Amino acid sequence: MSHTAFRRIGLTGGIGSGKSTLAQRLVARGVALIDADALSRQLTAAHGEAMPDIEKAFGSEFIATDGSLNRERMRALVFAQPEARLRLQALLHPKILAALLAQESRLKTEGKPLVILDIPLLVESAHWRQAVDRVLVVDCSAETQIRRVMQRSGLSAEQVQGIMATQASRAQRLSAADWVVANDVDDMGRLEQAAQAIQLHL
Repeated sequence: MSHTAFRRIGLTGGIGSGKSTLAQRLVARGVALIDADALSRQLTAAHGEAMPDIEKAFGSEFIATDGSLNRERMRALVFAQPEARLRLQALLHPKILAALLAQESRLKTEGKPLVILDIPLLVESAHWRQAVDRVLVVDCSAETQIRRVMQRSGLSAEQVQGIMATQASRAQRLSAADWVVANDVDDMGRLEQAAQAIQLHL
């Protein structure tokens, strides 16, 4: 790779877009990846750093018996109450960002030229947009999203559409993108080619 400056590439895409699969292909090619969802899960695991604040903000009924976040109960709340989603994000995002920056610092020290930041809410939040240099969007049609998520999760079309309604629209993601990977066709070979191109050119 010819770039010498440390580059932070934000990777995002709607549910079922294939974003996680592309991330896996990039990791397989040796590209450094920081997964914001994984950091969030660490923070909300049993006795995780975010758990005291979550209990204070939402109540003990949102804490599982092992001290972790009761994800099912919290998921139901944030889908029913957008204000609760915003409160949870305001609580978690600064902690996720701090953990992300710590990992970035380590990668810089190791001499890595590029890091992919897998951030599901990259487009939805200006907070996250400022944390990356360029935005990479994995794109597909809404019909493809619904089909893929139904096949892998057993959710109904209506349930998938409900999740999609809480995310940025396809148009919003595309307008924020510096680089788009079209992924309507279920073809691992094409995703591998995209991963190679990203590694070479970003």
